[in-house]
Amino acid sequence: MATAYGPYGPGSEPRHRLVPPALRAPFEARVWREFLYLLLSLPMAVLTFAYAAVMLSLGAGLLITFLGVPVLGAALAGCRGIGVVERARARALLRLEVAEPEPVRVAGGKRGPVSWVGALLKSGTSWRHVLYALLHLPWAIFAFTVAMVFACYGWGFATYPLWRWVFPAYVDQPGLELFGDDDRGRHFYLDTPFEVAASCVLGVLVLLAAPWVMRALTSVDRLLVIGLLGPSRLATRVWELESDRGTVVDTAAADLRRIERDLHDG
Repeated sequence: MATAYGPYGPGSEPRHRLVPPALRAPFEARVWREFLYLLLSLPMAVLTFAYAAVMLSLGAGLLITFLGVPVLGAALAGCRGIGVVERARARALLRLEVAEPEPVRVAGGKRGPVSWVGALLKSGTSWRHVLYALLHLPWAIFAFTVAMVFACYGWGFATYPLWRWVFPAYVDQPGLELFGDDDRGRHFYLDTPFEVAASCVLGVLVLLAAPWVMRALTSVDRLLVIGLLGPSRLATRVWELESDRGTVVDTAAADLRRIERDLHDG
């Protein structure tokens, strides 16, 4: 039976409500998923940038021959395939639902590899995938660096009192050396109780700020995925209008056949 203290009685409130959200944030699954996304973005960006740069350069260089156009088509098709992987990664780690972009449409209903490559080269969606592959690398390097700095410094300094014993035991140093000058004989170590405590407090503050930094970094990735790998509003609207026009034409043709059949039957 529910009481003034809730259905579980006094002192039995859920534990997560007793801990402020700011203190829970570094341990939430959302933060770790975003951190993993930023870590994986760097190798993915390197691969996608290398593929796009090499294939586009090769295709542009071969345009003087008949091989340039198919190579460019392969580059665009590969970038669209990379977009599928990136949307799946954003969906799994960022919980970002992005609709599939409009498919490659061959004008006039023609079939064949030549028509399909021509449709790829005319597709704005394909070129937006290429733009994503080229722009994502510099941002991924920056985001990876910032995320690693906050994670390493935050957890390293926050747990420094637990592993400081390693330095006098194995390195023959009183503590973590911040800087040293062998010529002048100057060395600064974090070895006094005050310095160890201050380092721990600094690490905790960095950890508390890390979730907000992760969210800010992944917000840019969300914009890139939605803007460059998602469907274009204009292209989607054109697709809907063409589909509606096709439906109207089919309906009109069916009505015309029905009227002709009725007239024939008298």
